[in-house]
Amino acid sequence: MPELSSPGSKQSIDPPSRGRILIIDDEADIRDSLETLLTLERYSVSTAATGIEGIQAAARFPSDLVLLDLMLPDLSGLEVLEQIRKNDKSLPVVMLTAYGSVETAVKAIRLGANNFLTKPWNNEKLLLEIQQTLTRRRLEEENARLRGELQQRYSFENIVGKSDEMQRIFSLVEQVAPSRSTVLISGESGTGKELIAKAIHANSPRAGKPFVPVNSGSIPVDLIESTLFGHVRGAFTGAVQSRKGCFEIADGGTIFLDEVGTLGIDTQAKLLRVIQEREFMPVGSTETVRVDVRIVAATNEDLQIAVAEGRFREDLFYRLNVIGVHLPPLRERRDDVPLLVDHFLTEFCRREQNTFLDENNDSTLAFSSEAMRILLDHNWPGNVRELENVIERAVVLATNASLTPEVFPDSLLAANGVVVPREMRNFQPAAGASLSEIVEEFERKLVESQLEKHGYNQTETAKVFRVALSTLNQKIQRLGIELKKRRESS
Repeated sequence: MPELSSPGSKQSIDPPSRGRILIIDDEADIRDSLETLLTLERYSVSTAATGIEGIQAAARFPSDLVLLDLMLPDLSGLEVLEQIRKNDKSLPVVMLTAYGSVETAVKAIRLGANNFLTKPWNNEKLLLEIQQTLTRRRLEEENARLRGELQQRYSFENIVGKSDEMQRIFSLVEQVAPSRSTVLISGESGTGKELIAKAIHANSPRAGKPFVPVNSGSIPVDLIESTLFGHVRGAFTGAVQSRKGCFEIADGGTIFLDEVGTLGIDTQAKLLRVIQEREFMPVGSTETVRVDVRIVAATNEDLQIAVAEGRFREDLFYRLNVIGVHLPPLRERRDDVPLLVDHFLTEFCRREQNTFLDENNDSTLAFSSEAMRILLDHNWPGNVRELENVIERAVVLATNASLTPEVFPDSLLAANGVVVPREMRNFQPAAGASLSEIVEEFERKLVESQLEKHGYNQTETAKVFRVALSTLNQKIQRLGIELKKRRESS
């Protein structure tokens, strides 16, 4: 009677499985032998005796690998392989046969077999082949998952900005991403130049290849060429072994040259050659290395001024500026501030896994009208990066869902006319106090300080804090401040 077994009770009591393997072979002795070998190696095993049963088993029971006999009573192994491949293009298949030939092996590989082994097999070699094949598959699945996450994270829908300026940028970047063209992104520090560069890469045909960022301004001058182009052993003192540079590492993908305006003139000449010829020489080498790399550069200075001053090559500027993308500072797109605030509130609440998340895993925190006014009025010299840091601080210091100006740093409050009293600047929390206790104690001292300063006049104190009188009274009550006793002692 045809045999078809699936992973069942006897596998469930074994240690954790290393993978699920389907054996398709018409000889019972071979099925039993392989099942025993693989079970001892902690694989979960299912078996089929015919081609039809094997195809059905592959479709019914998810497997990580198939061991497939070439000669079956109803279908040939190649026919089974072809059908399995139609149903699941990624499922690894290793062919087993006692009648191997080069022609058959080539045909099997062409149809999608991962390998072609002959009977009788060597147990160690077979186990090694299975292990390596499963490892490759897991790496491919992980890479596919990471690519999917990358594309999702850096999809244009996930880059926050509803202003007309940002919508025009998204439209331009969406058109540019699929091409091979070099892109120059300009904008002040903190505007999100690297985020746009990653979006270009993630939405391009190169998404599965490396994205290699290089911050030119942070690399010592004497190491920049080695960093970009690599070096051979002995090229300079300390070069004890050859190393690939960022261009070679990024082969097939994208290299992101941040702060490209800081490159020296000599390095600029070599970069120009890479753009023109798609090749370079590692430091100390006489041999050229060819690469297929897309270049996305970024700068926070006006390169045309640098060209006029002789600090940047004009020919390199035009090579880099094939497609220019300028990111406006945050102060020029204030419509995006509330959207960015909501985005960062949810991002940091999720990171902290705090209690301020609803059933959809979105933040329930919200800034008071006065706090939001400060955020909207601020000039944001540090742009989106500065806003992100302010929101992160607010989430960490949050004690309830309504966020008031007290969660802002002194520098932000001072820049917007809100001054922290001098006596509060040296506030020291009690030893061993929790974060919520520290925040509450600071808040209590701050309110008490302003009440005392204004003769415990709640109306005047509320004006200083720029909050409604009712809000101040609720806070006084929550903090347990006894106004009557303090007025009397005063």
